[in-house]
Amino acid sequence: MKVKNKNIILIGMMGTGKTTVGTLVAEELDYEFIDLDHVIIEQEGRSIPEIFADSGEEYFRSVETAVLKRTLQAGGRVVSTGGGAVLAPGNTLLMLENGFVVALTATAEDIISRIGGDDKRPLLAGNAEERVRRIMEERRNAYRFAHCTVDTTGLNAAQVSQHILMHYRG
Repeated sequence: MKVKNKNIILIGMMGTGKTTVGTLVAEELDYEFIDLDHVIIEQEGRSIPEIFADSGEEYFRSVETAVLKRTLQAGGRVVSTGGGAVLAPGNTLLMLENGFVVALTATAEDIISRIGGDDKRPLLAGNAEERVRRIMEERRNAYRFAHCTVDTTGLNAAQVSQHILMHYRG
């Protein structure tokens, strides 16, 4: 499976550690780290909650797909996707064709403890615990296409990074 400079694409629910772990993996491999949400914020000139509020989730997802497609054109990158990037038609195939896809998972309790107070996540508006559990249920099969899955529950970022590198280097 391993191809020199093949992208590593991190998918999974918000709060599973994609950005933190992705940074470590990129450093280890001397790859470029790209957080899709940060690229979208920079491109749009507004925060993700503002995009959701002003233009809606459908618009956000279309921008996310365009940024993903552009980002994956080059190799040697570790790409942290938004948790819902897998929901847009065609994104899963795009990811599979352009990289090694790693799904990060965690228990609902871990996710809630990591992100429960984060007001920059529009999908968590209201009761964060209820929303996390609902989103996890809605997406329970959405991440299964990944080449490998790493459960981040009870692991620190360095441990998760080592699991990813072991699978990637295969």
